[in-house]
Amino acid sequence: MSRKRTAVLAVAVLAGAVALSACGGGGGASGGAAGDTLKIGFLGDLTGQNSGLGIPPRNGAKMAFDEYNATNPPKKIELVEYDSQGTPDQAVPLINRAITEDKIVGLVGPTFSGESKAADPVLEQAKIPNISASATNPGLGQNGWKFFHRVLATDAFQGPAVADFLIRAKSPKSAFVISDDQEYSVGLADAVFDQFKAKGTPVDRDQFAQTASDYSSSVAKIKADNPDVIFFGGYYAQGGRLLKQIRDAGITATFVSADGSLDVGLINGAGAAAAEGAVVACPCAVPGASSVQGALKTYYEHYKAKYGIDPAVYSTEGYDAATAFIKAIQAGNTTPETINTFLATLSFQGVAKPIKFQPNGDVEGVDIFIHQVKNGKLELLGPSTEAKLG
Repeated sequence: MSRKRTAVLAVAVLAGAVALSACGGGGGASGGAAGDTLKIGFLGDLTGQNSGLGIPPRNGAKMAFDEYNATNPPKKIELVEYDSQGTPDQAVPLINRAITEDKIVGLVGPTFSGESKAADPVLEQAKIPNISASATNPGLGQNGWKFFHRVLATDAFQGPAVADFLIRAKSPKSAFVISDDQEYSVGLADAVFDQFKAKGTPVDRDQFAQTASDYSSSVAKIKADNPDVIFFGGYYAQGGRLLKQIRDAGITATFVSADGSLDVGLINGAGAAAAEGAVVACPCAVPGASSVQGALKTYYEHYKAKYGIDPAVYSTEGYDAATAFIKAIQAGNTTPETINTFLATLSFQGVAKPIKFQPNGDVEGVDIFIHQVKNGKLELLGPSTEAKLG
């Protein structure tokens, strides 16, 4: 998830955190080991306005570690949670505490790309391996970091895949792309817009302020254009309101969004009737009760039994990120640097996709999955290259 809030204190806090992490005891060969337990952190939004995108990967990671600990291994894993609320200014001091005080040997996260940009240099300086289940900004893999990893495709693949899917599934005569002004939203919308243009589909573009709640001007432009498909780049909080106002205006075009909107909040914000049929893409697979088989079905059943709710966005990715750490520890690696060395050679079949990291930390697989709102629930339809709309 590529999320970035402007935080004027982030640079100053980051500088202090790097200095502290360099002299702290968390990044060396003895960091994280406390008898028969190793500490691995989770950093993400657990109580903020987009916690619906942070809690599921936390749940997935916790389930993986709980299952591992239940086997009574030589080294158990303690999951230490850090609630950044998705903001860089909170993420950096939390990471510094995780390194210098809690002495984690690894981190599942950060959740959003904005906090990743701020916190990952601290993790890199302290030599703490980190695996994000949801940060999709392509630039994160272009910093030369050796301890950064992620288990999902970036927006460089998500945007074009969404446009290609819509062209194949809907053969639209025209499209409309809209976003708010957040970094993630604009970047993703631009990628979809550019792909429509490249493939010869007539397309228009509009943008509104993140803080706006009345989108009547944008809705009027959409209505005048009369497109066959509407793509929204942004998060579910804005997406739900926008979708409601689009349907209230009598616009029936297929509404499509991406990973930032893959949450029940989109349905709640728009209302069940308005949200029905909406399409949401993601470099993640969210298993549903009736739409999956095999490993995803088993995962769904275990998750439902453990938490009493259906899996949500990035829960499978959180599980796979945690599994990568488990495999490293099972192989006898108990220090941050040896765990990181193991991750560079790791290859296994995750819940939804193969997990193998490129030298820059990006996962090799670039599958994008399509979900659709059916009867008030988000249902997984399959990879974008195969999925068919209901």
